[in-house]
Amino acid sequence: MKTDLFDYELPGELIAQQPARERDSSRLMRVDRVTGSITHHTFKELASLLRRGDCLVVNNSRVFPGRIKAVKEPTGGAVELLLLENTGEGRWRALTKGATLRPGLSLSFQSSRITAEMLDGPAEGKVEMRFILDGEAAPDWEVFGLGSVPLPPYITEEIPDAERYQTVYSDRKISAAAPTAGLHFTQRLLTELSEAHIEVATLELAVGMDTFVPVREDKVEDHRIHSEWFSLDERCALAVGEARSRGGRVVAVGTTAVRALESAATPDGVVEARTGYTDLFITPGYEFLAVDALITNFHFPRSTLLMLVCAFGGRELILEAYQTAVRERYRFYSFGDAMLITLW
Repeated sequence: MKTDLFDYELPGELIAQQPARERDSSRLMRVDRVTGSITHHTFKELASLLRRGDCLVVNNSRVFPGRIKAVKEPTGGAVELLLLENTGEGRWRALTKGATLRPGLSLSFQSSRITAEMLDGPAEGKVEMRFILDGEAAPDWEVFGLGSVPLPPYITEEIPDAERYQTVYSDRKISAAAPTAGLHFTQRLLTELSEAHIEVATLELAVGMDTFVPVREDKVEDHRIHSEWFSLDERCALAVGEARSRGGRVVAVGTTAVRALESAATPDGVVEARTGYTDLFITPGYEFLAVDALITNFHFPRSTLLMLVCAFGGRELILEAYQTAVRERYRFYSFGDAMLITLW
């Protein structure tokens, strides 16, 4: 399968630099795969677009403050770190900006007793380091105290409120980037969904920065997709099973929820409690086992996220929807608008 099948033209001014004034005031495009219809709404209308008995599944991971400024010892050279993944005992994988870091080098941080020792790398632009406090592994909360929440690289403006890059239901700080389809929800909308007898279930998936990396290989099959940790507990599995048994749909909020649900599904479509890593690469031709509808933002050309959405909604229909979104001046990417894709 050729990667350029997932290309489209996007004017730069449609890349959203700021969140919508109100989270649920974002636009929402509904794409019906059965009829091929494309209709236009606002996100606050979501409850009326879903059905009684449906179950929304959200990724409630929270973005950790992983953008950290450091100084290379003993030269004093400035370094910027972008933490990617906690590997345990004070160890982190990270991207670096401003200096090449080799094993054995040390970093210091302004107004902090924490230091960092480089352990491995660079490899594919990533390094591994260990944060140390008073001779011991620095706990996560101490490391997080060094940094700020990073925004995606295509957002070049500062935002007035960093909480706008967190979902209102976010919980544990385990993600390097936000599960952005969930940014449109408000507490008011969650209440409306509950009153409409639409359940909301939660799972965790640690979103990595690799989610922004486009596929550079000419053939999709040659791309090696990133692996992400997820946890889907008994409560979520039960909610999904009960929705199916009452004739409701399982509505994944975001591609991260799709990957977790499909990774936890048995061949006959039963979602089981599961914790681990997933490297599931969903492309057109994939047979979905657990998901009946998808809420998602508008994604990069040639990205694994767009490929997943095309697998779910049909490539021709989704690319038609993207062309419509460009023509209608929808906002794209993390702070942009959303689409609801339904299979039935």
